[in-house]
Amino acid sequence: MELKGALLLLGLFLQSSESRGCDVGFKIKKKICVDEDECAKPNVCGDHAQCFNTNGSYYCTCNEGFKSTTPNFTATTGECEDINECIDKTLECSGGMYCVNSIGSYKCICRNGYRLSRTDSGCDDINECSDPDVCGRNAQCFNHPGGYSCKCHQGYSNYGNNQSKCIELSCDDFELDTEDAPVKLKNLLRLLRSSCESLRDPNGSRQTGKQLLKNVFTFTDELLSEGNIADGKMLSQFLGAVENSMRLIGPQLREPVTRMETNNTFAEVAVTRSQTPPSGRVTLSTDSTLFSTSWETVVGDSYPGFAFAALVSYKGLNSSSDMLHKIRSKKSDDKERSVTYQLNSKVVTAVVSNTETKQLSEPVMLVFTHVEERAESGGVAYSCVYWDEVEGAWSGRGCERAESNSTHTVCSCSHLSSFAVLMALYPVQDSFDLVLITRVGLVLSLVCLFLCILTFKFCRSIQGTRTSIHLHLSICLFIADLVFLCGISSTHNQVACAIVAGLLHFFFLSAFCWMLLEGVQLYRMVVLVFHTTLKHLHMYLVGYGVPLVIVIISAIAFPKGYGTDRHCWLSLDRYFIWSFFAPVCIIVILNSFVFIITVWKLAEKFTSLNPDLSKLRNIRGFTVTAVAQMCVLGGMWVFGCFLFQEEGTQVALYLFTILNSLQGALIFIMHCLLSKPIRDEYCKLISRICTLKEKKYSEFSTNQSSNSQQPLRSSQTTGESKI
Repeated sequence: MELKGALLLLGLFLQSSESRGCDVGFKIKKKICVDEDECAKPNVCGDHAQCFNTNGSYYCTCNEGFKSTTPNFTATTGECEDINECIDKTLECSGGMYCVNSIGSYKCICRNGYRLSRTDSGCDDINECSDPDVCGRNAQCFNHPGGYSCKCHQGYSNYGNNQSKCIELSCDDFELDTEDAPVKLKNLLRLLRSSCESLRDPNGSRQTGKQLLKNVFTFTDELLSEGNIADGKMLSQFLGAVENSMRLIGPQLREPVTRMETNNTFAEVAVTRSQTPPSGRVTLSTDSTLFSTSWETVVGDSYPGFAFAALVSYKGLNSSSDMLHKIRSKKSDDKERSVTYQLNSKVVTAVVSNTETKQLSEPVMLVFTHVEERAESGGVAYSCVYWDEVEGAWSGRGCERAESNSTHTVCSCSHLSSFAVLMALYPVQDSFDLVLITRVGLVLSLVCLFLCILTFKFCRSIQGTRTSIHLHLSICLFIADLVFLCGISSTHNQVACAIVAGLLHFFFLSAFCWMLLEGVQLYRMVVLVFHTTLKHLHMYLVGYGVPLVIVIISAIAFPKGYGTDRHCWLSLDRYFIWSFFAPVCIIVILNSFVFIITVWKLAEKFTSLNPDLSKLRNIRGFTVTAVAQMCVLGGMWVFGCFLFQEEGTQVALYLFTILNSLQGALIFIMHCLLSKPIRDEYCKLISRICTLKEKKYSEFSTNQSSNSQQPLRSSQTTGESKI
């Protein structure tokens, strides 16, 4: 009975447990709760840890060489980190070795210049001097614990890098072959020679590389500030001295990259030292240029244990016109065309430790920033050039322009030297159709202006202030067109070209001044209703005196502004062209204001009842012709303004040419053919000429008929026939 009761109680317990579920860490299996193995789950303890299962739970421990990041490690996400035995001092390396940590472990290795002893008792010194090539044939090798040093023979140097091979060092490169060199250049070369000789002497004292670089740039600044580099020979000496100085200073610099900027120079030098040659790209930049090449190009065929690359930019170095004219042009027609050259970038010197740079295996890239932002066009061309010390001129051999825009030019060069971007300015050639339009139009204008002068001078029925203004306007334009036609291209003689430009300046300004007087006269007639005329003296002072004063002041202020290389007209330099455009703009604005008021007042008078309609019609005709005249002459020079912009359009060019060349014909049409009184005078003149011809023809016919009725008789005195 007791056994049956116990079994009954066990069954009831199991039944109640199954109904309630299992505890944490257990799972139901065959209707009973059994322990669950949590370690069977993947990565339950995370990396670098081991899992141990327990009844109803589990625990984690870190692997050897790792430690827990928390005090109570029950890791469910992996919280073990590497133990750095070298920092925690859990290990002390003996025998001259030092500790190197690794993930989960460590090791003891020998320092540089040592190797593991064969008896595993520590490290033994390596005798580097056992290798005869370690210092080369031009030095003596000295071994010492953990390293070695190379002592160069006389005349050789490793530039202070005691574990580099020694190369021959010639100080004769810092000698001048002329005595008339600037004092500053002599002092610079003297400093460089002294530093060079100290490097050749193993026991000599010398400056550090950075100190020497600073001293060199101090002399360079003084030399450029004085502007003593005036010819090609002097420029060759200067650039050669800077290049040799960078070869001398570069290997002595200790920093991987050294930058130095002064008033007139900007330099960046990259240096590397290692037992194996470097690889990859090296890029240097200054304030105006970027230089890019490979370390393989910098090193060359031999590697002494160090390499350097330097880029020097000159802020105040400009070439004279004589040096620029010596450029070897790639275009055959440059000699025939009047091409001018100018440097549009700062001059830079690129130097590398490789001495064989006349023909590089891989081209170097230089990106120049333009001094003057100007897009390449038909009149502007960019080329990459270098300074040829032998020829004493800029040359483009071995340098190609890879890409160019208005602000930058990319150059690819197969050698190293001093480089720059040369801008060639090609004169825009006048097309044949424009020249033909100009000449034909000017000839027609001269004929029409001559007829205008005769009309305004001798036609008595139209004499008055208005006619006097038109007469002098026609005279000014006639002389200006005649001078333009005959002398605008006389650029071969500077004096004659300046005179032509001065005459054009004066007479075109005078024409606009007479148009201003016409506007004043119109204002007096319509707005002020003055019947008095302008005095001739006052008109002459405005029409001829004001332009004369402007021309005299302009000639005194900038005499070289009269005449250009292309045409005998006003120069664009120093905005000299505005000595003409400024007065013209003022006159056009004033006359426009006057004409607006005049038309407004005229409209008011026509709306009122005014019996004197004939007078109003005359004023209206006067106003219409005056406004048309302003539109023709003023509009012509508005189009002319656009021609002096870099992006002047062909439409503006043709409109300017047509209006300029036909202005005489247009004035003849407006002031003569469209004027009824003048047309009446022309009709009278033509009728008189026709009447005179008919009369002569009738007299000739009558004489012929009377003579034909008489017999021929011989003269008694001469014996000739009287026909």
